[in-house]
Amino acid sequence: MPSTLTTRVRRACMPVPLAALAAAACLALPAQASDYPNKPIRIVVGFAPGGGADIVARQIGNQLSTQMGQPVMIENKPGATGTIAAANVAQSGADGYSMMLASQSTMVIAPSMYPRLPFDPIKDFTPVTQLVSMPLVLVVHPSVPASTVKELVELARSGKVANYASSGSGGPQHIAGELFNMRGGVKLTHVPYKGESSALTDVVSGVVPLMFANLPVVAGFIKSGKLKTIAISSLARSPSLPEVPTVAESGFPNFEVLTWYGLFAPKNTPKPVIGRINSEVDLALKSPEVRSKFAQQGLTVLGTNADQFAAFMKAEVPKWSTVVRAAGVRPD
Repeated sequence: MPSTLTTRVRRACMPVPLAALAAAACLALPAQASDYPNKPIRIVVGFAPGGGADIVARQIGNQLSTQMGQPVMIENKPGATGTIAAANVAQSGADGYSMMLASQSTMVIAPSMYPRLPFDPIKDFTPVTQLVSMPLVLVVHPSVPASTVKELVELARSGKVANYASSGSGGPQHIAGELFNMRGGVKLTHVPYKGESSALTDVVSGVVPLMFANLPVVAGFIKSGKLKTIAISSLARSPSLPEVPTVAESGFPNFEVLTWYGLFAPKNTPKPVIGRINSEVDLALKSPEVRSKFAQQGLTVLGTNADQFAAFMKAEVPKWSTVVRAAGVRPD
Protein backbone atom coordinates (compact mmCIF):
# COMPACT_ATOMS: atom_id res chain seq x y z
CA MET A 1 0.00 0.00 0.00
CA PRO A 2 1.52 3.33 -1.02
CA SER A 3 2.54 5.75 1.65
CA THR A 4 0.80 9.07 2.21
CA LEU A 5 3.84 10.87 0.80
CA THR A 6 3.76 8.73 -2.39
CA THR A 7 0.06 9.48 -2.88
CA ARG A 8 0.69 13.20 -2.55
CA VAL A 9 3.46 13.05 -5.14
CA ARG A 10 1.26 11.14 -7.60
CA ARG A 11 -1.55 13.65 -7.17
CA ALA A 12 0.84 16.53 -7.70
CA CYS A 13 2.02 14.99 -10.98
CA MET A 14 -1.50 14.38 -12.35
CA PRO A 15 -2.42 16.42 -15.51
CA VAL A 16 -4.24 19.66 -14.73
CA PRO A 17 -7.75 19.73 -16.29
CA LEU A 18 -8.08 22.05 -19.35
CA ALA A 19 -10.86 23.99 -17.65
CA ALA A 20 -8.52 24.82 -14.79
CA LEU A 21 -5.86 26.00 -17.25
CA ALA A 22 -8.38 28.23 -19.01
CA ALA A 23 -9.51 29.69 -15.70
CA ALA A 24 -5.93 30.38 -14.73
CA ALA A 25 -5.31 32.11 -18.07
CA CYS A 26 -8.33 34.34 -17.59
CA LEU A 27 -7.20 35.25 -14.09
CA ALA A 28 -3.77 36.12 -15.47
CA LEU A 29 -5.03 38.86 -17.84
CA PRO A 30 -5.75 41.52 -15.23
CA ALA A 31 -2.37 40.86 -13.69
CA GLN A 32 -0.74 41.41 -17.08
CA ALA A 33 -2.67 44.66 -17.49
CA SER A 34 -1.54 45.81 -14.05
CA ASP A 35 2.07 45.34 -15.18
CA TYR A 36 1.46 47.29 -18.40
CA PRO A 37 3.55 49.00 -19.63
CA ASN A 38 6.93 47.54 -18.71
CA LYS A 39 8.75 48.44 -21.94
CA PRO A 40 8.62 51.17 -24.63
CA ILE A 41 5.38 51.68 -26.58
CA ARG A 42 5.32 52.25 -30.34
CA ILE A 43 2.72 54.46 -32.04
CA VAL A 44 2.86 54.18 -35.82
CA VAL A 45 1.72 57.13 -37.93
CA GLY A 46 0.90 56.54 -41.59
CA PHE A 47 1.91 60.01 -42.68
CA ALA A 48 5.12 62.01 -42.98
CA PRO A 49 6.61 64.04 -40.12
CA GLY A 50 5.28 67.57 -39.77
CA GLY A 51 1.70 66.85 -40.82
CA GLY A 52 -1.44 66.98 -38.69
CA ALA A 53 -1.31 63.30 -37.68
CA ASP A 54 2.34 63.58 -36.67
CA ILE A 55 1.70 66.71 -34.58
CA VAL A 56 -1.14 65.05 -32.65
CA ALA A 57 0.79 61.80 -32.18
CA ARG A 58 3.83 63.51 -30.72
CA GLN A 59 1.87 65.66 -28.31
CA ILE A 60 -0.15 62.69 -27.06
CA GLY A 61 2.93 60.46 -27.02
CA ASN A 62 4.93 62.90 -24.91
CA GLN A 63 2.14 63.17 -22.35
CA LEU A 64 1.61 59.39 -22.20
CA SER A 65 5.34 58.85 -21.68
CA THR A 66 5.26 61.20 -18.69
CA GLN A 67 2.19 59.54 -17.21
CA MET A 68 3.13 55.89 -17.79
CA GLY A 69 6.85 56.04 -17.10
CA GLN A 70 7.88 54.41 -20.37
CA PRO A 71 9.13 55.90 -23.66
CA VAL A 72 6.41 56.34 -26.29
CA MET A 73 8.09 56.25 -29.70
CA ILE A 74 6.44 57.78 -32.77
CA GLU A 75 7.26 55.84 -35.93
CA ASN A 76 6.33 57.39 -39.29
CA LYS A 77 5.47 54.96 -42.10
CA PRO A 78 3.98 57.20 -44.80
CA GLY A 79 2.44 56.06 -48.07
CA ALA A 80 -0.75 54.79 -49.72
CA THR A 81 -3.14 56.85 -47.58
CA GLY A 82 -1.72 55.38 -44.38
CA THR A 83 -2.44 51.79 -45.41
CA ILE A 84 1.25 50.79 -45.24
CA ALA A 85 1.29 51.70 -41.56
CA ALA A 86 -2.03 49.98 -40.95
CA ALA A 87 -0.83 46.72 -42.52
CA ASN A 88 2.27 46.84 -40.32
CA VAL A 89 0.33 47.36 -37.08
CA ALA A 90 -2.33 44.78 -38.00
CA GLN A 91 0.42 42.15 -38.05
CA SER A 92 2.06 43.32 -34.82
CA GLY A 93 1.70 41.69 -31.42
CA ALA A 94 -1.66 42.24 -29.74
CA ASP A 95 -0.12 43.28 -26.42
CA GLY A 96 -0.59 47.05 -26.32
CA TYR A 97 3.00 47.85 -27.28
CA SER A 98 2.24 48.52 -30.97
CA MET A 99 -0.57 50.94 -31.81
CA MET A 100 -1.52 53.24 -34.64
CA LEU A 101 -2.70 56.81 -34.80
CA ALA A 102 -4.88 57.03 -37.90
CA SER A 103 -7.48 59.22 -39.55
CA GLN A 104 -10.61 58.48 -41.57
CA SER A 105 -8.51 58.47 -44.74
CA THR A 106 -6.96 55.15 -43.68
CA MET A 107 -9.74 53.54 -41.70
CA VAL A 108 -12.94 54.49 -43.55
CA ILE A 109 -12.04 56.03 -46.94
CA ALA A 110 -9.28 53.67 -48.13
CA PRO A 111 -11.56 50.58 -48.28
CA SER A 112 -13.68 52.35 -50.93
CA MET A 113 -10.59 53.26 -52.96
CA TYR A 114 -8.46 50.12 -52.67
CA PRO A 115 -10.46 46.91 -53.23
CA ARG A 116 -7.59 44.64 -52.10
CA LEU A 117 -6.31 46.08 -48.86
CA PRO A 118 -4.03 43.77 -46.84
CA PHE A 119 -6.13 44.46 -43.74
CA ASP A 120 -9.74 45.00 -42.69
CA PRO A 121 -10.14 48.28 -40.76
CA ILE A 122 -13.03 46.88 -38.73
CA LYS A 123 -12.03 43.24 -38.21
CA ASP A 124 -8.26 43.62 -37.79
CA PHE A 125 -8.21 46.48 -35.27
CA THR A 126 -9.61 47.41 -31.90
CA PRO A 127 -10.56 51.09 -31.73
CA VAL A 128 -9.12 52.53 -28.50
CA THR A 129 -10.29 56.14 -28.51
CA GLN A 130 -11.07 59.00 -30.86
CA LEU A 131 -8.65 61.80 -30.01
CA VAL A 132 -9.37 65.06 -31.82
CA SER A 133 -11.03 66.58 -34.85
CA MET A 134 -10.14 69.67 -36.85
CA PRO A 135 -11.39 71.65 -39.82
CA LEU A 136 -9.50 72.16 -43.04
CA VAL A 137 -8.58 75.65 -44.22
CA LEU A 138 -8.83 76.56 -47.90
CA VAL A 139 -5.66 78.55 -48.53
CA VAL A 140 -4.19 80.10 -51.67
CA HIS A 141 -0.85 81.59 -52.62
CA PRO A 142 -0.89 85.41 -52.12
CA SER A 143 -0.50 85.89 -55.88
CA VAL A 144 -3.93 84.35 -56.50
CA PRO A 145 -6.33 87.29 -57.07
CA ALA A 146 -9.16 85.89 -54.97
CA SER A 147 -10.28 86.58 -51.40
CA THR A 148 -13.61 84.72 -51.38
CA VAL A 149 -14.94 81.35 -52.46
CA LYS A 150 -16.99 83.02 -55.19
CA GLU A 151 -13.93 84.78 -56.63
CA LEU A 152 -11.91 81.55 -56.50
CA VAL A 153 -14.63 79.63 -58.34
CA GLU A 154 -14.71 82.30 -61.05
CA LEU A 155 -10.94 82.00 -61.49
CA ALA A 156 -11.21 78.21 -61.70
CA ARG A 157 -13.99 78.39 -64.28
CA SER A 158 -11.93 80.75 -66.41
CA GLY A 159 -8.90 78.45 -66.20
CA LYS A 160 -6.73 80.98 -64.36
CA VAL A 161 -6.46 78.55 -61.44
CA ALA A 162 -6.07 74.93 -62.52
CA ASN A 163 -4.66 72.74 -59.71
CA TYR A 164 -4.96 72.00 -56.02
CA ALA A 165 -2.53 70.15 -53.77
CA SER A 166 -3.13 67.56 -51.04
CA SER A 167 -1.13 65.36 -48.69
CA GLY A 168 -2.09 62.29 -50.74
CA SER A 169 -4.92 60.50 -52.49
CA GLY A 170 -7.98 59.60 -50.45
CA GLY A 171 -7.37 61.90 -47.52
CA PRO A 172 -9.80 64.54 -46.24
CA GLN A 173 -7.90 67.19 -48.22
CA HIS A 174 -8.43 65.24 -51.44
CA ILE A 175 -12.09 64.65 -50.59
CA ALA A 176 -12.59 68.34 -49.84
CA GLY A 177 -11.01 69.32 -53.14
CA GLU A 178 -13.25 66.98 -55.12
CA LEU A 179 -16.35 68.18 -53.27
CA PHE A 180 -15.29 71.73 -54.10
CA ASN A 181 -15.10 70.69 -57.76
CA MET A 182 -18.58 69.14 -57.59
CA ARG A 183 -20.28 71.99 -55.76
CA GLY A 184 -18.54 74.73 -57.70
CA GLY A 185 -18.91 73.17 -61.13
CA VAL A 186 -15.15 73.38 -61.71
CA LYS A 187 -12.44 70.89 -62.66
CA LEU A 188 -9.37 71.63 -60.61
CA THR A 189 -6.72 68.93 -61.08
CA HIS A 190 -5.61 67.05 -57.98
CA VAL A 191 -1.85 67.13 -57.30
CA PRO A 192 -1.07 64.57 -54.55
CA TYR A 193 2.07 64.76 -52.43
CA LYS A 194 3.72 62.34 -50.02
CA GLY A 195 2.78 64.30 -46.93
CA GLU A 196 1.23 67.62 -46.00
CA SER A 197 4.53 69.41 -45.42
CA SER A 198 5.64 68.73 -48.99
CA ALA A 199 2.32 69.93 -50.38
CA LEU A 200 2.44 73.13 -48.33
CA THR A 201 6.00 73.84 -49.45
CA ASP A 202 4.84 73.98 -53.06
CA VAL A 203 1.74 76.03 -52.28
CA VAL A 204 3.81 78.54 -50.28
CA SER A 205 6.29 78.79 -53.16
CA GLY A 206 3.49 79.19 -55.71
CA VAL A 207 4.14 75.94 -57.62
CA VAL A 208 0.52 74.91 -56.89
CA PRO A 209 -1.96 77.74 -56.21
CA LEU A 210 -4.15 76.29 -53.46
CA MET A 211 -5.07 73.46 -51.13
CA PHE A 212 -7.30 72.43 -48.25
CA ALA A 213 -4.88 72.11 -45.31
CA ASN A 214 -5.12 70.98 -41.70
CA LEU A 215 -5.40 74.03 -39.46
CA PRO A 216 -2.48 73.24 -37.07
CA VAL A 217 -0.06 72.78 -39.97
CA VAL A 218 -1.04 75.90 -41.89
CA ALA A 219 -1.54 78.35 -38.99
CA GLY A 220 2.04 79.67 -39.06
CA PHE A 221 1.93 80.36 -42.80
CA ILE A 222 -1.33 82.27 -42.38
CA LYS A 223 0.05 84.43 -39.57
CA SER A 224 3.21 85.23 -41.55
CA GLY A 225 1.22 86.21 -44.64
CA LYS A 226 2.78 83.49 -46.77
CA LEU A 227 -0.68 82.06 -47.44
CA LYS A 228 -4.07 83.68 -47.80
CA THR A 229 -7.18 82.13 -46.24
CA ILE A 230 -10.36 81.81 -48.28
CA ALA A 231 -12.66 79.64 -46.13
CA ILE A 232 -12.85 76.87 -43.55
CA SER A 233 -14.41 73.44 -44.05
CA SER A 234 -16.43 73.12 -40.82
CA LEU A 235 -20.08 74.11 -40.57
CA ALA A 236 -19.28 76.69 -37.88
CA ARG A 237 -16.43 79.17 -37.87
CA SER A 238 -13.31 78.23 -35.96
CA PRO A 239 -12.49 80.06 -32.70
CA SER A 240 -8.89 80.10 -33.93
CA LEU A 241 -9.87 81.96 -37.14
CA PRO A 242 -13.16 83.67 -36.32
CA GLU A 243 -12.81 86.12 -39.22
CA VAL A 244 -12.62 83.33 -41.82
CA PRO A 245 -16.01 82.30 -43.28
CA THR A 246 -17.03 78.69 -43.76
CA VAL A 247 -17.35 77.15 -47.22
CA ALA A 248 -20.98 76.45 -46.31
CA GLU A 249 -21.81 80.11 -45.67
CA SER A 250 -19.89 81.09 -48.81
CA GLY A 251 -22.41 79.51 -51.16
CA PHE A 252 -22.03 75.75 -50.66
CA PRO A 253 -24.63 74.79 -47.99
CA ASN A 254 -23.83 71.70 -45.86
CA PHE A 255 -20.24 71.58 -47.11
CA GLU A 256 -18.36 69.94 -44.23
CA VAL A 257 -15.12 67.97 -44.26
CA LEU A 258 -13.30 67.44 -40.96
CA THR A 259 -10.14 65.53 -40.19
CA TRP A 260 -10.25 63.29 -37.11
CA TYR A 261 -7.55 61.19 -35.51
CA GLY A 262 -7.96 58.11 -33.36
CA LEU A 263 -5.84 55.48 -31.66
CA PHE A 264 -6.09 51.84 -32.75
CA ALA A 265 -4.61 48.57 -31.47
CA PRO A 266 -4.36 45.20 -33.24
CA LYS A 267 -7.33 42.88 -32.81
CA ASN A 268 -7.30 40.56 -29.77
CA THR A 269 -5.42 43.06 -27.63
CA PRO A 270 -6.64 42.16 -24.11
CA LYS A 271 -9.54 44.29 -22.89
CA PRO A 272 -7.78 45.17 -19.60
CA VAL A 273 -4.88 46.59 -21.63
CA ILE A 274 -7.25 48.52 -23.92
CA GLY A 275 -8.97 49.87 -20.81
CA ARG A 276 -5.64 51.00 -19.32
CA ILE A 277 -4.61 52.76 -22.53
CA ASN A 278 -8.00 54.43 -22.83
CA SER A 279 -7.80 55.70 -19.26
CA GLU A 280 -4.29 57.06 -19.77
CA VAL A 281 -5.24 58.79 -23.03
CA ASP A 282 -8.33 60.27 -21.39
CA LEU A 283 -6.09 61.64 -18.64
CA ALA A 284 -3.69 63.02 -21.25
CA LEU A 285 -6.50 64.76 -23.14
CA LYS A 286 -7.61 66.41 -19.88
CA SER A 287 -4.11 67.70 -19.19
CA PRO A 288 -4.17 71.54 -19.17
CA GLU A 289 -0.96 71.61 -21.21
CA VAL A 290 -2.30 69.30 -23.93
CA ARG A 291 -5.70 71.02 -24.06
CA SER A 292 -4.02 74.41 -24.34
CA LYS A 293 -1.76 73.29 -27.20
CA PHE A 294 -4.63 71.67 -29.07
CA ALA A 295 -6.85 74.73 -28.61
CA GLN A 296 -4.12 76.99 -29.99
CA GLN A 297 -3.98 74.75 -33.06
CA GLY A 298 -7.73 74.78 -33.64
CA LEU A 299 -8.24 71.16 -32.56
CA THR A 300 -11.40 69.93 -30.85
CA VAL A 301 -10.62 67.41 -28.11
CA LEU A 302 -12.92 64.37 -28.27
CA GLY A 303 -11.97 61.36 -26.13
CA THR A 304 -14.26 58.34 -26.26
CA ASN A 305 -14.31 54.86 -24.79
CA ALA A 306 -13.57 51.85 -26.99
CA ASP A 307 -17.23 50.92 -27.53
CA GLN A 308 -18.23 54.45 -28.52
CA PHE A 309 -15.36 54.67 -30.99
CA ALA A 310 -16.21 51.27 -32.50
CA ALA A 311 -19.83 52.36 -33.05
CA PHE A 312 -18.65 55.62 -34.62
CA MET A 313 -16.35 53.71 -36.98
CA LYS A 314 -19.13 51.44 -38.21
CA ALA A 315 -21.27 54.48 -39.02
CA GLU A 316 -18.42 56.31 -40.76
CA VAL A 317 -17.62 53.60 -43.34
CA PRO A 318 -20.90 53.82 -45.35
CA LYS A 319 -21.02 57.61 -44.96
CA TRP A 320 -17.61 58.14 -46.56
CA SER A 321 -17.99 55.41 -49.19
CA THR A 322 -21.03 57.33 -50.47
CA VAL A 323 -18.96 60.51 -50.72
CA VAL A 324 -16.09 58.70 -52.47
CA ARG A 325 -18.43 57.28 -55.11
CA ALA A 326 -20.28 60.56 -55.65
CA ALA A 327 -17.06 62.55 -56.00
CA GLY A 328 -15.41 59.87 -58.14
CA VAL A 329 -12.33 59.78 -55.93
CA ARG A 330 -9.65 57.41 -57.20
CA PRO A 331 -6.01 56.72 -56.29
CA ASP A 332 -3.68 58.93 -58.38
